[in-house]
Amino acid sequence: MEDTRTVSHHPAVVLDERAVHRENGLLRELITVYQHLTGLTLQDADVSTVLRLLAERTAATVAVVSRGLEILAAAGPGASDDEVAEYARGHVANSRLGAVLNSTAQTRRSLRLPEVGGSVPVIVAPILVGDDVPAYLMTFGNSQDRDGGDISLLVTEHAATICGVILGRERVVAASARQVRDDLVEGLLLGGPRDTGEVGRWARHLGYDHTREHRILAVAIDAGGAAHGPRAGVPLAGRVAAAVEHFFTTRMPGAITAVRDSEVVVVAPEPGGQLPAGAEGSRVSLNCVARIRDLFPDAVITIGIGGTCRDAADIARSYGQARRTIDAVVRLGHRGQVVAFDDLGIHRLLLQVPDLTELTSFATEILGELERQDPQRGAELLATLACYFRENNSPQRTARSLHLHPNTVAYRVRRIQEITGLRLDTYRDRLMAQVAIEILGATEGGMDVTPARTAASYARRHVSDLAAVSGQPSQRRR
Repeated sequence: MEDTRTVSHHPAVVLDERAVHRENGLLRELITVYQHLTGLTLQDADVSTVLRLLAERTAATVAVVSRGLEILAAAGPGASDDEVAEYARGHVANSRLGAVLNSTAQTRRSLRLPEVGGSVPVIVAPILVGDDVPAYLMTFGNSQDRDGGDISLLVTEHAATICGVILGRERVVAASARQVRDDLVEGLLLGGPRDTGEVGRWARHLGYDHTREHRILAVAIDAGGAAHGPRAGVPLAGRVAAAVEHFFTTRMPGAITAVRDSEVVVVAPEPGGQLPAGAEGSRVSLNCVARIRDLFPDAVITIGIGGTCRDAADIARSYGQARRTIDAVVRLGHRGQVVAFDDLGIHRLLLQVPDLTELTSFATEILGELERQDPQRGAELLATLACYFRENNSPQRTARSLHLHPNTVAYRVRRIQEITGLRLDTYRDRLMAQVAIEILGATEGGMDVTPARTAASYARRHVSDLAAVSGQPSQRRR
């Protein structure tokens, strides 16, 4: 009986030794991978380097996925990065995976999804940067899971930790670089230092090309509404500013951008060629206003475009013009527009008047009688007068613009003079009438600063303006 008991225990001892040997091998492999991954933090390594090492050691496809389910980096055995990224993108599109990612972000713990219905097993590990989870590290499948996947889970978790260290370091470096950049831009916008040579060095450090014309675009952000959606905790103004900055950076090569309080400043190079001066800046700005309106319905941006500048010392002047343009537009109640300082024209002087009611009273005094005496044709007469001035007092050109007979234009001009008491063949009266039309356009009907607008459409916008003031008596001037 003793021999029998001895023989029966012997195979069990052999099995335990094999299990221990296997476990020791897995632990040595785990330690080796840990050491390699940890060593990357001491080198100038990026996330892609971590993924390549992880894919090599685990024979698995790995990817870093953002919170928005974008593939930030990917690697896999025997395939290019683009092929691997496309493979990972197909798995990320799985609706079941979205719930898993949200769960890992909340619990800060890794999860493993077993192979189900032909899909490969997936390990998801949150990448932590401080208290934030900006991305996830995902491992798709593994041909070396001799331990049931525990080693892959541990390695993926550690690799996610290393990715978090690298991303955190990149954030610190990027934040420091951004602070230096913002300080340089701030100095240029405020007009310091006085040494033009130093100003030039600051500008060159930012990438300013002094051989090209530039314009300063100031984007004022009004985000009074509350933020909604998954990022409701993020201030709306900050999200709008980031979107505006990204929009101009990706659509205006060579542009220098900076976020300042509740505005974004863009130093935009002129494209040159056959385009009119400032045309490209206006076009991109209009598209930006439309894009922000779609993305953030609760926010409004107003864009002012300064004059041209080539010398870096003139950046402050162009920025000042852009800011004054925004102030003028906001003061007149026309937020959400794109206006260039060069197109303000006489409005630059008119808006120096502290009380806007003084301007509207002047316009009413000069032209308000048109609507009061001839309500049915007042707007028609005003449209004719606006076009008449724009066509340099030429009845023939005015007739062509309005598709009328020259005699009709001449009759309307005489009728305007009869009603208002103005003599449009005299410089003084003609000037007062022109200024009155500009005032109505700026204070009530919308600033007419877009060259494509016709004189007729310009005047038609003032119908409601004259209706509002028609009840006030006017004094005829001679």
